[in-house]
Amino acid sequence: MSDGARPLWRQRDFGIFWTAQTLSVLGDSFALIALPLLVLQATGSLARMGLLTAVGAAASVLAAVFAGALVDRVDRRRLLIACDLLRMALYGLVPLVWAFGPRIWLLYAVLPVCEAVGMLFAVGYVTVVRGLVGRSRLTEANGRLNATAAAAGVLGPLGAGLVAAWTGPAAAVGVDAASFGVSAACLLFVRLGKRAPDGAERPGHAGLWSDLRTGVSFLRHHPVLRALTALLFVFSFLTLGLTDLVIYHLKYDLGRPDGTVGTVMAAGALGTIAGSLLVAPVRRRLGFGPAWIGSVAVCGLAFAGLGRVQEVAAVAGLSAVFLACVGMAGTCSMSLRQEVTPEPLLGRVTSAFWTLQYAAAPIGAAVLTWSAERYGTAPVAALAGVCCVLIATAALTTPVRGA
Repeated sequence: MSDGARPLWRQRDFGIFWTAQTLSVLGDSFALIALPLLVLQATGSLARMGLLTAVGAAASVLAAVFAGALVDRVDRRRLLIACDLLRMALYGLVPLVWAFGPRIWLLYAVLPVCEAVGMLFAVGYVTVVRGLVGRSRLTEANGRLNATAAAAGVLGPLGAGLVAAWTGPAAAVGVDAASFGVSAACLLFVRLGKRAPDGAERPGHAGLWSDLRTGVSFLRHHPVLRALTALLFVFSFLTLGLTDLVIYHLKYDLGRPDGTVGTVMAAGALGTIAGSLLVAPVRRRLGFGPAWIGSVAVCGLAFAGLGRVQEVAAVAGLSAVFLACVGMAGTCSMSLRQEVTPEPLLGRVTSAFWTLQYAAAPIGAAVLTWSAERYGTAPVAALAGVCCVLIATAALTTPVRGA
């Protein structure tokens, strides 16, 4: 049986890559809980949590400017391994330094670098999937990758919350560092085929801004990607700070311990698993436009209710719905971008797309968390959720509707 006809889980290189990506996400999910808990433990401030999120996101956006050009130029497997090893080393510093007392400045130094490296990894990861499975199975492969990554997202927040409750958030960051080391070891055994030329120009010695303009130009001339970029620009501005808002709501509005935070985040990640497994059949049945627009609309409704519910189970349920729909919308948009972009341009187009999508998100995270601390989580979450529903409504007037 040829590789193209085999179930994805039986394809050797995709299977190893699948494992590595899952472990890498496991590390990210530990950091997602452990770092905000470290800030909250040391300062008690939602605004300081939001500022850390904003600083990390800003570094990620800055890295996206040159990530695509770098990914299109270098050996992608080596790049992914280097990214994992560097994150292992940097996150490993946190528990070592924290043993001598809290050092908030270290988080503001380590997280931006790790987020920038994470962006390089993410762009590289997107560019290799098509070469492993082919165009026809992209949505299926992305769904499987996202589903198992979400499973790691269940274990990650749950484990981070439990480790933080038992030994402190700094120890959870140490587990995060170890997961990146195992991911790098897995990637050593992945064989990536040579890039197949398909008529698009490879990057030469042009500057980074020229490379970014190449990606932006492709997005501008593709009507669906152009509309998606604009819509996701606003969506990311509204939602990047959601995790900080939920953690603050649980810890301060509801008075729950770290272990409950991890449990709620893990329950929410179950929604991502469900969304990732459903996205391929839903897209086949409904089409890209209805699947993406419906997902964003439901995201908004779930977000609007998060700050008002007082029961932990309700917070977990709404988080699961939100993350399921974010996973479906994200997998749909990533798969479409991989399908329509020439292979030699894939890194630069992905880089340009994410740069534009997240350009204002760091400001959004800071504004959302500052507003929630000042005016309360309920009205701020309700307003942000209504705006997300309006984004879905606006999409009905764009080429996304008929895609």
